[in-house]
Amino acid sequence: MSIKSFKELIVWQRSMVQAEKIYKLTRSFPGNEKFGLTSQIKRAGISVPSNIAEGQARKSSNEFKQFLYIAKASNAEIETQIELAFRLGFIIKEDFNIIINECIEISKMLQSLVSKIN
Repeated sequence: MSIKSFKELIVWQRSMVQAEKIYKLTRSFPGNEKFGLTSQIKRAGISVPSNIAEGQARKSSNEFKQFLYIAKASNAEIETQIELAFRLGFIIKEDFNIIINECIEISKMLQSLVSKIN
């Protein structure tokens, strides 16, 4: 598998869009959550594309796979945190569904990429 740049990866592109959505969505969270759930979701959101990029830059298949698994775990964190935000009434059902569905798709894409590397 020959990738010149992580930016070529659709999963990186989609996870960047997801991170943007998370940043915009968390603007409406209560102020007292700034250092709590808001911060956690933002960190997990940027962790997905960051780990894809870092892993691809390592130029080793094994390291790349390891970072893809980390990205997948961060994606699962987003699912959990968005679920909590929804349960707490910080986001509406429509926004919840958009992010959750994107998490599911990104997870599948990450797993597919791992399989291609194997």
